Parts: sequence; structure tokens; C-alpha cells
Amino acid sequence: MKLIEQSIEILTPIPADLNEKIEHIGRVCYKSEDRISPGSAEKFVLGLIKNQHFSVLDHFSMTARFITDRGITHEIVRHRIGVAYSQESTRYCDYGDKPIEFITPPGPENSTCRLALFQAEESYLAMREAGIAPQLARAVLPNALKTEIVVTMSLTAWRHFFALRCSPKAHPQMRELAINLYRYMAWRAPQVFGDLDTGWNNEAVKDITVTEKFL
Repeated sequence: MKLIEQSIEILTPIPADLNEKIEHIGRVCYKSEDRISPGSAEKFVLGLIKNQHFSVLDHFSMTARFITDRGITHEIVRHRIGVAYSQESTRYCDYGDKPIEFITPPGPENSTCRLALFQAEESYLAMREAGIAPQLARAVLPNALKTEIVVTMSLTAWRHFFALRCSPKAHPQMRELAINLYRYMAWRAPQVFGDLDTGWNNEAVKDITVTEKFL
């Protein structure tokens, strides 16, 4: 058994000229392309956000890979509009030839939880050694099983994701992922995401590694 931490990989870059691209598309709605000038893009994007004209943001997306547990991915895939998913499959992946990876549970050291994970691993390995196929042996693996999911969302969908998943009502591990990703996105595209912040940038949540591994 191996415990690992959650992490995030950014697979597609947010364009450095995102505001300018949004402005060029958005001004088609008003036939005001002649008003484009140096420095006009930032103000235009802020105006779109203020007026909730989010459809323009749907022309742009960002793709990230979450390394988390299966309990969290079950929540992530509830987001359905403007979203695409590809996830590690427990049907086709065989965990019998290496230590099974689990995501470190939140909260203080929990010996009962660790024992349960160890027992789940032992049960899975015993089933595999008995010749039971991975897609059947997976039945004994818990929500804490490490998984990877690649998520592509439009910028509008990411805004909705942050509004729900950064909330204090969200699961603690989900909040850690969402707030750390929000901080990255707000840094890269402050005009698009900055208005959402209700103190998340300053909240003392566990740091999640966010790396750029562009495709």
C-alpha cells in the first residue's frame, strides 16, 4: 500500500492574450469591433463578467489532469455542460503487480482508515492471485483508491465548478483541489475569474501541487 497526495497538472495553456481574443469575439455581438484599441480588452472582459454574458467564454477552454481519489471524481463528473472527461479505468487497469496507491485521507492520522485500506489491498491481491479478473476484483477497492481524470471545461464551466466546489459546503478534499486550481486560474486569467473570490485566495487550505505539463 502506498499513500500519495492529490495533485493537478495543467495540460493546455491559457493564452497570454486571452482578453484580446475574448474581446474580438464578444464585440461581434454588438458590431463594435471599431472600438478595439490598446488596453480596451481588459475593460471589455470585465464588462462581460459584470453583465453575466458568459456565452463568449464558451469559446475557450482549459484542460487539467486531477490526481485524486475515486470518491472525488464521482463528484467532479456531476458537472455535465461544456465538459469532457477521460478517467483511469478500474476495469482495464490491473493493480495486482505493484503497491496499490491510495490518496491520503483528510484530517489527523487515522489508524483505522489505514488498516481498512491495507485490508482492501490484501483482498484485491488475493482475488487477483486466484485468477479473478481486474474488473471483478475492483469491487473490494474503496473510494480512497487513487485515480486520474483529465477534465476539459469551457471557461464558463470552470466558473461554475469553482462556485460550487470552493464552497465551505464542499467535501474537504474537493475544496483543496478546487481552491488551489482557482488560485492558478485567477492568476492566469484575473479578469475572467477574479470576481468569484470570496476569500479563497487567503484561506488556509492544504497546498496542492499545480504543475504545467502542456500537451
